[in-house]
Amino acid sequence: MALTVSLALFAGIIVLFLLRTGYLRLWPALAAALFGFTLASTGVAPTITSTINSVAGWISSIG
Repeated sequence: MALTVSLALFAGIIVLFLLRTGYLRLWPALAAALFGFTLASTGVAPTITSTINSVAGWISSIG
């Protein structure tokens, strides 16, 4: 759970930074967020979650 919250916070900070600097426009950002919410309700969501957890575990084992 802590990884999910920190990953979501980190992604949110990146999106806000990209919106403020002009590299990401508002409508594409909203479309990407809508796609993420839609993707989270599909059957592929557990696979994505396990992949993110595996990558995070791999990164934490390096340091």
